[in-house]
Amino acid sequence: MAGDVLQALHRELGIPADYGLRRGLPRFAEATRLVGVGPNLVGREQRLTPATTANWRRMVAAAERDGIRLLIVSGYRSYEYQAELIRKKLAAGQAIADILTVNAAPGFSEHHTGGAIDIATPGSRPLTEEFEESPAFAWLTEKAGGFGFAMTYPRDNRWGFIHEPWHWAAAAADAG
Repeated sequence: MAGDVLQALHRELGIPADYGLRRGLPRFAEATRLVGVGPNLVGREQRLTPATTANWRRMVAAAERDGIRLLIVSGYRSYEYQAELIRKKLAAGQAIADILTVNAAPGFSEHHTGGAIDIATPGSRPLTEEFEESPAFAWLTEKAGGFGFAMTYPRDNRWGFIHEPWHWAAAAADAG
């Protein structure tokens, strides 16, 4: 069923049939057990798996003790939500090839697992490389691993996505 849904979404969006294979991308199932972790910067409730939620909350508390504020921009995304992000960019005139360097196609986003978080901090524009210059990024680089998180898309990553210093994902076993 999920395969048929993904094929239909990919056809609709103009995503090449060999997209995941060509780029060596892992496929991700949608999480089924999710917990609300509060609103993001624009007030939209975000959800993560129970294990990721516990680790996120512990990490946020530890960062706060060190004077660092971590804010959630995005957590779990369904296949349909991921498709909607791409539809909006297509409607704005962006080419699918350009979009796919920034957004994974439905089925290939770590956000589907409920174990990936886009993080922001006050004083740094969300979802921009300037996050890399923030004290929050330095703190995450040093300490996020202790909470089970890693930055998945460094510069020149093997999957061909842009550098995303704001995107941190839980270890696969913890994603749930």
